[in-house]
Amino acid sequence: MSTIQRKHDLITKERTNALIKEIITYYKTKMDKEIGVLAAEDILDFFLESLGKDIYNKAIQDSKNTIKQSFENIDVELELLLNT
Repeated sequence: MSTIQRKHDLITKERTNALIKEIITYYKTKMDKEIGVLAAEDILDFFLESLGKDIYNKAIQDSKNTIKQSFENIDVELELLLNT
């Protein structure tokens, strides 16, 4: 029997379960609707698929900027050593 690959398989089981509970609670408290675990999993998958690439790309860009800034700081420090 094959298993279905879901987008929420990208995160830990603990985090997935917590997010599913949060989705269910949100629907109950904010929308006054009851949804089940499968519906919450589908919603989680939808958002992970829709936003996953954007979040990943932002994280990569942030990492590049941090590394670039670190190299610039090293360059300044090395220049100071040359002038001493």
